[in-house]
Order: sequence, then structure tokens, then C-alpha cells
Amino acid sequence: MSGKVQTFQPRPYIATSISNEWSTGICDCFTDLPSCCFAFWCFPCFSCITAKKAGECLCLPLLDAFGFIPPITTAMRVSIRHRYGIQGDICHDCVYSCFCGPCTWCQISREMEIRKALFHVNMS
Repeated sequence: MSGKVQTFQPRPYIATSISNEWSTGICDCFTDLPSCCFAFWCFPCFSCITAKKAGECLCLPLLDAFGFIPPITTAMRVSIRHRYGIQGDICHDCVYSCFCGPCTWCQISREMEIRKALFHVNMS
């Protein structure tokens, strides 16, 4: 008699107090002054570096110059919302991307840094 043996690895349980809201507001650029200044003085470089940190192609944000609604900024904001379980909708993402592009990229950058720091604290 031969039987199949199935093994299952238990998944780790991580207790977290991370919110389902953005950690900072769209206009809270001054909470991270170095990033705010970098985005102000060299926005194309800042958005490309932020996209790279998010795991996307370095030059992806440069495509935003070809559309009325910046598709890459909108897509990055949606991607970060989904990655971290942040509530929101595509309408707000489009409005922020169109009218507050640099602030949107700063918010994305801050969110990734805050969540990365919280992850390292929870893993310790």
C-alpha cells in the first residue's frame, strides 16, 4: 500500500497596526523636506527614482508627458493603494494625478518609506 503524503507549510501570522489610509496627506510634502525639495527642483528625476523604488521601470514616469490624465502617475498611485490596502478610488487618483502631480509622487514616496519602516519594526 502506498499513500500520498501531503505537507503544508504554515503561513506566518503578522500582527500589524498599519492603517488602510494614506499615512500622510497629499499636501504633507513638508513632513519629508529633502524629498519635497528634490521633487520641486528635479521632478523628472524624483518621479523616476520613486518608480524604481516601487519596483517599476526607471523611465516609466517620463511617459506621463504624452497624456492629459497622467497615466503613469495615476497607475502608480493605484498600485501603491492596492499594495498597501489603502482605501480610495480611481476618480480621486485621477484628480490628484492631474492637478497635484508632484505632490502625488511625494506622497507615494513617503508612503513606501513609512510602510518599509513599519515592516522592519514588525519583523524585529
